[in-house]
Formats: sequence, structure tokens, C-alpha cells
Amino acid sequence: MEQKLRRDRNMGHNLGKLRIKNKYSQEKLCAELQRRGCDIGRSTYAKYEAGELNIRISVIIELRKIYNCTFDDFFEGLDCNI
Repeated sequence: MEQKLRRDRNMGHNLGKLRIKNKYSQEKLCAELQRRGCDIGRSTYAKYEAGELNIRISVIIELRKIYNCTFDDFFEGLDCNI
């Protein structure tokens, strides 16, 4: 039986936009996340931004604290049709 992949919405664009707005490189952001207890490497984070990997809720919570933003900022524009 052929398995079809279902395309879902991803917040990769918003993750990248927030990171750049807050003047973080992926490496520096991952170092800050690691300091806060999130074991995230740069290659994993790059996959989050590329939409290749789903981000964990614990990482979103820490990113919200780092960026001093709302949870809505992560989901901006994702309620549109795919």
C-alpha cells in the first residue's frame, strides 16, 4: 500500500523572521537555547525553519522568553488555506 505524506502547516518562516528580527544567528540562538536546557543543535534548528521537522513545544516556550513575544507571533499567517 502506498503511503502518502500529508502536508501540514509549518511555522518555519515565522521562526526565521523572529530570529532575524532579534539579531540572532542560528548558532547563537541554539547556544542560548542550550543554556536554557533545550538540547538543540544548529542543524536541527535549521530543519525547524525549513519546515522539515516539527518544533517541540518546550522550545517554543523558551523562544517566546528569548524574543519577548507572544505565542501568536509564532503562528502568524498559519490560519490561511494551504
